[in-house]
Amino acid sequence: MDLNADLGEGFGQWQLGDDDALLGVITSANVACGFHAGDPSIMRRVCAGATAAGVVIGAQVSYRDLAGFGRRFVDVAPDELTADVLYQLGALEAFARVAGSRVRYVKPHGALYNAIGAHEQQAAAVVRAVVEYDRTLPVLGLPGSAWLRRAADAGLTVVAEAFADRAYTPEGTLVPRRCPGAVLHDPDRIARRCVAMATGEPIRDVDGGSLRLAPESVCVHGDTPGAVAIARRVRAALTRAGVALAPFAA
Repeated sequence: MDLNADLGEGFGQWQLGDDDALLGVITSANVACGFHAGDPSIMRRVCAGATAAGVVIGAQVSYRDLAGFGRRFVDVAPDELTADVLYQLGALEAFARVAGSRVRYVKPHGALYNAIGAHEQQAAAVVRAVVEYDRTLPVLGLPGSAWLRRAADAGLTVVAEAFADRAYTPEGTLVPRRCPGAVLHDPDRIARRCVAMATGEPIRDVDGGSLRLAPESVCVHGDTPGAVAIARRVRAALTRAGVALAPFAA
């Protein structure tokens, strides 16, 4: 099982999350590429830290939405979205290479992640960017999404993801953040859910029903309060359950 987290989500003098601590827990780092968060100095520092820690670097691409932290839908033209994603991939690749590594996978962020679950044109635009940049890069996303379906059709390696600290609908989609209970905060509950997901057991959806997920990677959000403690609790619980932790992208 891979354990990923969103890193590098500060900007200038503003800091968000404890990147250094999380790099000691996770196996894959989704690094912000400057469009929803992150700046050149932060990208360089996180890439260097990830490389030193043996953590795989992934590009966390997003809408151009610094003010909204990438959590607002943007009705961008497909060609423009493809160019935006290519720009972000190239920017992060530069810092990854300087650090002695490279970008090894792609994960959309926030509203873009949610939109391309069903928005066919935008999903195709992001797939096109990955294919044009490097078709060997795996892509991370929600099972059943248009994004993963189109990526698979294009010959890309798709990786199913689940979220440690987010509530699910009965359909297996994420409960919108604006809804009560959308984000979980109890470390013990989160850890138990992750062990269940990793071992093929069902979890409870937001309506109390049974939902079975089969992720290859589990995400712990770096900006969730107590993120480091949650990530450590999840890693310890998975290890105790006999789940081997390793990045999906070598």
